[in-house]
Amino acid sequence: MAPLHVVILAAGQGKRMKSRLPKVLHRLAGRTLLEHVAAAARRLDPARIHVVYGHGGARVRGAHPALEVSWVEQSEQRGTGHALEQAMPAIPDEATVLVLYGDVPLIDTATLQDTIAAGAGDAIALITAEVDDPSGYGRILRGDDGRVAGIVEEADASAADRAIREINTGILAASAHRLRGWLARLEENNVQGERYLTDVVAMAVGDGVPVSSVSPLAAEEVLGVNDRAQLAMLERRYQRRQAQRLMRAGVTVMDPARLDIRGEVEVGPDVVLDVNVILEGRVVIGEGASIGPNCVIRDTEIGPHTRIFANTVIEQAHIGSDCNIGPFARFRPGTSLADEVHIGNFVEVKNSRVGHGSKANHLTYLGDTEVGKHVNVGAGTITCNYDGAEKHRTVIEDDVFVGSGVELVAPITVHAGATIGAGATVTKDVPAGVLTVSRGRQTTIENWRRPRKKPKSSE
Repeated sequence: MAPLHVVILAAGQGKRMKSRLPKVLHRLAGRTLLEHVAAAARRLDPARIHVVYGHGGARVRGAHPALEVSWVEQSEQRGTGHALEQAMPAIPDEATVLVLYGDVPLIDTATLQDTIAAGAGDAIALITAEVDDPSGYGRILRGDDGRVAGIVEEADASAADRAIREINTGILAASAHRLRGWLARLEENNVQGERYLTDVVAMAVGDGVPVSSVSPLAAEEVLGVNDRAQLAMLERRYQRRQAQRLMRAGVTVMDPARLDIRGEVEVGPDVVLDVNVILEGRVVIGEGASIGPNCVIRDTEIGPHTRIFANTVIEQAHIGSDCNIGPFARFRPGTSLADEVHIGNFVEVKNSRVGHGSKANHLTYLGDTEVGKHVNVGAGTITCNYDGAEKHRTVIEDDVFVGSGVELVAPITVHAGATIGAGATVTKDVPAGVLTVSRGRQTTIENWRRPRKKPKSSE
């Protein structure tokens, strides 16, 4: 079998985006357009992926340090045919070449596999699609026998050509040997003065090489991004596909139009996702868990049957099973909760571990803290972990009861079974099994009067 080389053309400026950012660096579902296309290429297990970059090249490469591709610079933008030529020296003659575009992010693996198969050997295959509005695309020209005879770019098309609804997506597959010969014959005698890759199709017909057209399963696969309106449209189509995938897997999505997935999500059956949930990065949600409205969850694992209530933000955390979280809770990186933990409204947890069955239900900050099992942390309690230069750790052992409004000044250890009275400021280790208080004496001042504003004089 011939080795597969994928060439992604990503050199365009994208003037209609009205942006200083190169077009392929605009994001869809949290990843750049180029990352989406490279991921589709990688699923084909190619021998190599080549990315042809040009406009904003340093930024394009700098934004993808781990993309694992061969970068090829097109220093002078002279069209798609010229762009492909830049990658050809690194591709052996016996290879099959698949050409993709850095601004077509939703292409499906199955469609690409069909294209590669149709373009194997002494043949060429291209993806075409019939659309309601073909504006901006090259049109497919067919002969009387119905076979593909060529492609005409819209700028060079006649009125009759522009009425054709079958468009060229630009994605094609052919042998490197054949492509090399056709590319060498390209000319620039067109309205744009560019070397069109599409002209190789007419050359193939003239050389008697079979030309096959492949249709995508869905037209959205081959839609490109030329402006921000199209980017927004593809974002919603991508999110709809993700919501449908989850629902087919047994997830209840309360409103598929108000769910955003910006990464890799693994969700168990009977999970419920309420409206305006955003899942970013690598997120795992266990069976029977529920995520309330307006929650943002990033790079986090959530155990089975845990309930996340509204307006909670979780980042780089591990949440156990059967927990109750929020509403309005925040988890910062490094947080780990055991099973049956309750973290309530306006509680923030950072770089801390909370043991089985422990609770912090109201208005609390736990930073750089080790909390044992069955601990109760009262409302308004904070761990004072930062001295202005260094972070220090607080250890709260099993079965501790911390009253409301307590300040725990780290480094400190509260030993098992201790109780701390409300309003205490604790600066030393607390012994096990005792009550510790730290309060000033309450004083009542008789005959005291609250200051009053002087009445305004009337004139």
